[in-house]
Amino acid sequence: METPESWSGEERGGERSARLERDEVPGVSLNPVDMDTAIVLLGAGVTAITHPILYVKLLIQVGHEPLAPTAGTTMFGRNVLYLPGFFSYARHIVGVDGKRGLFRGLSPRILSSAITTLVRSKAKKSAQTEDPERLCHSEGLGTSLRKVVRETSHEMLVQCVSRIATHPLHVISARCMVQFVGREVKYRGLFSCILKIFQEEGICGFFVGLVPHVLGEAIFLWCCNLLAHFINTYTVDDSLSQAPAVRSYTKFVMGIAVSVLTYPFMLVADLMAVNNCGLAAGLPPYAPIFRSWVHCWGHLSTQGQLFRGSTFFFRRVPMATAAVTAE
Repeated sequence: METPESWSGEERGGERSARLERDEVPGVSLNPVDMDTAIVLLGAGVTAITHPILYVKLLIQVGHEPLAPTAGTTMFGRNVLYLPGFFSYARHIVGVDGKRGLFRGLSPRILSSAITTLVRSKAKKSAQTEDPERLCHSEGLGTSLRKVVRETSHEMLVQCVSRIATHPLHVISARCMVQFVGREVKYRGLFSCILKIFQEEGICGFFVGLVPHVLGEAIFLWCCNLLAHFINTYTVDDSLSQAPAVRSYTKFVMGIAVSVLTYPFMLVADLMAVNNCGLAAGLPPYAPIFRSWVHCWGHLSTQGQLFRGSTFFFRRVPMATAAVTAE
């Protein structure tokens, strides 16, 4: 439900995992177990490399701005105040916690990535064994709407299952990361986090923010796939020599565009995961105690903050805040 911002394109990001196709490579023979292991390890590596990006993004989402804004001008010459970008923010974290501090909350995310990869792998195998004839006639079906609806429905089901299975890990990771704001040590090891959340909030505590996350990912899938289908079917001319290449990039471009529109769902899900959990980042003055994710959405909308954290560069101070600072 990666990102929407200049660095994380889908991701919900990101929290959306890279989907690797298992094409046959000439001269290379890997059994399914080896292939699963390789993809899990690759996913873990990508997760580790991109973790600092998502860490900074989450701190911006909760409204933590530890560095003073700097004066600048727009391309039209208007004076504005710019908030620190990714590199300045990352240097601040390193200055406080050291280089290892950039990887706070990484373990739950790696485990989440592995579970998601395995769920998708099993689902893909299941789809291939259930309907081999459809695979044989894939060229005849072409870009038919019926095929798109069927594939999107299956993809959405897999996405919902993997999201439900991994959302508790998302909650744990988010709470570990936002402890940077108040310098707390409430959430540390994985098992101690599970025990603490269960004792304080029960089972429901592991699924706070699940609904907007699932809704955002479902809307993303349907909009992206349907838009790509209609553009490829009614806009791209088959007579063009580059038509296949254009079609192959259409879904990628649509994914970037749609992820911007669904970003508020991801923001609300992240804020709900840390709201009223005993950490400074989830309490006033950073955020009121929200009754539901709808209440959170309404509050952000009123404040004009539904896209907070959607970019890492050229972040302007909100007009209301800038006015108060000027006074």
